[in-house]
Amino acid sequence: MSKEYRPLKQIIERLNRTFKGNYRSTHGFGSEHGSVSFVTLFVAYFNFLRPHSALEGKVPVTLPELEKLPNMPARWTTLIGLAQDWISKQTA
Repeated sequence: MSKEYRPLKQIIERLNRTFKGNYRSTHGFGSEHGSVSFVTLFVAYFNFLRPHSALEGKVPVTLPELEKLPNMPARWTTLIGLAQDWISKQTA
C-alpha cells in the first residue's frame, strides 16, 4: 500500500463509483460505438446537468442556456442542440 499522499485519489474513486453505478444498469454494450456513446453522454450529464453535493447542489459547468429550463428533458435537448451547433461551427 502506498503511503504517498494523493489529494485527488478520493475524488477519482468517487467518480469511479458514480460511473459504475450508472454503467451497471446497461448490462454491457453490443458494440464499441455503444460504449463510446454511453461515456460521452455520461460525461455530459456529470459535468453539465448533475447537481453535486460538494458544490452545494450546483453543477460543475454552468451554461446560461440551461439555467432557466424547467426540467431535465428540456436541459438534455438544449445541451445536445448546443453541442451540435458547436460541432457544425468547428467543421465549417
